[in-house]
Amino acid sequence: MVDTVSEAQRSYNMSRIRSKNTKPERLIRSVLHRLGYRFTVNGPKNRKLPGKPDIVLPKYRTVVFVHGCFWHGHEGCKDFRLPKSRTDWWRAKIDRNRARDARNLAAVRALGWRALVIWTCEFNTVAKLEALRSSLPARIGLPPEIGEERAVAEEAAPYGKRRAGKR
Repeated sequence: MVDTVSEAQRSYNMSRIRSKNTKPERLIRSVLHRLGYRFTVNGPKNRKLPGKPDIVLPKYRTVVFVHGCFWHGHEGCKDFRLPKSRTDWWRAKIDRNRARDARNLAAVRALGWRALVIWTCEFNTVAKLEALRSSLPARIGLPPEIGEERAVAEEAAPYGKRRAGKR
C-alpha cells in the first residue's frame, strides 16, 4: 500500500508525536495527585533511573511507565495492530521497543524499585478510568482504604480560602 502523503509530510507528522507530557501521562498524574500521592516528573531520580520513568513516587520507591498500546506493542490489545505498509520495519521497531521496555523494567526492579506499567487501554473509558483509580493504591503498595482516605481528606480540605484578617 502506498502512503497517501509525501515523505517530508510523513516525517513532519511523526516529529509532532510527543514522548513526554502526553495526554495519557497527564491524566494518570492527575489521578495520582487526586488520590493524594506526590511524585516527580522531571526530578533528578527520573533522569537517573533506567528508562526515564514517566512518574516517580520516591516515598513508595515506585516508578510508573505510561505506555501507548501501539508504540509499545501491547499484545492482545485491540488498540495494537501492525500497519499494513512496511510491516517488517514496524515489527522490528515494536520488537526493539518491547526489548528495551523489558530491560528497563528489570533494571529498575534490580535497584529495588517497584515498577508499574499502565497501558492506555486501561483507562480509555470512564468506567476503566474509575477501575484504575480504585486499583492504584494496591498497585503502588498501599491498601485501597488508605488511598480512599487520602482522596476524601484532600476533598474536605479548604482550598483557596483566606483566613480571617489576612489579605
